[in-house]
Amino acid sequence: MKVPEQVIVHPLVLLSVVDNYNRVAQNTRKRVVGVLLGEVKKGVVHVTNSYAVPFEEDENDGGIWFMDYTYHENMYAMFRKINAREVVVGWYSTGPRLRDADLEINQLMTKYCKQPLLVIVDVKPKGDGIPIKAYCAVDEVKEDGTERAKKIFVHIASEVGAHEAEEIGVEHLLRDVKDATISTLSTEVSNRLSALGDLGKYLEDIKCYLGMVIEGKLPINHEIMYNLQEAFNLMPNLNVEEVDKAFAVKTNDMMMAMYIASLVRSVIALHNLINNKEGRMSASNAASDAKPKRTEPAKKVEETKA
Repeated sequence: MKVPEQVIVHPLVLLSVVDNYNRVAQNTRKRVVGVLLGEVKKGVVHVTNSYAVPFEEDENDGGIWFMDYTYHENMYAMFRKINAREVVVGWYSTGPRLRDADLEINQLMTKYCKQPLLVIVDVKPKGDGIPIKAYCAVDEVKEDGTERAKKIFVHIASEVGAHEAEEIGVEHLLRDVKDATISTLSTEVSNRLSALGDLGKYLEDIKCYLGMVIEGKLPINHEIMYNLQEAFNLMPNLNVEEVDKAFAVKTNDMMMAMYIASLVRSVIALHNLINNKEGRMSASNAASDAKPKRTEPAKKVEETKA
């Protein structure tokens, strides 16, 4: 069977793998293993779903391992009832590297798909880049023919991709994850800057595409042109004086509200600081008054007159 050209892992799979690791092997040297589901389109494997499988291995001897394939068969039968288009495309491991038993596990997975993939997910990434690596087992034959063919893993190009519905869900999920130590104003400003940066990238892509169409390097796609025209029609005409004035008034109102809110916040913080200082001074004075006073020794009786 031909080796896939590319592997696209969807966000739901990454979330499932991380959740499996945190439940089973967090703060340990163990790894977790599971099955990948998806479909193959024009040489590209789309990994859209996954589920964990009970797995154990000897830390001292990598050749001793156990994988509950009966559990896998029952789970796969239930997943097939929900979505018959998703088939077994391989298996995943949290690695973070290839292990001695991976070829044997991969050979076991050939029972369920002809060319199983191995996707290693780094649950604790230390640098930039995507935290996944995809491999496929192929036969290695010596040129002189002195040895029998054996399986080796070859690297396959991989990336993280999502459908439109998944992108919307991930955006909502990230939007709900807030850091309590960051003020709301700072968060809003960061979100606006990030959105403007993304908008600039999209506009650059549009400019590049239109330039290539004008030069004749790309054919005209009428669907893209219709969408661009619709986007431009939805934009307000800022050349109208009334619209420009309305935008300015609204911006000034918003800035005034933010300025007043910042002043109120500062006044409240100073008020709490003064109250705290007064409370500590009162407590200190009360503690000093409660201590028993030391009495001076009685003066000696004057000596008897001579």
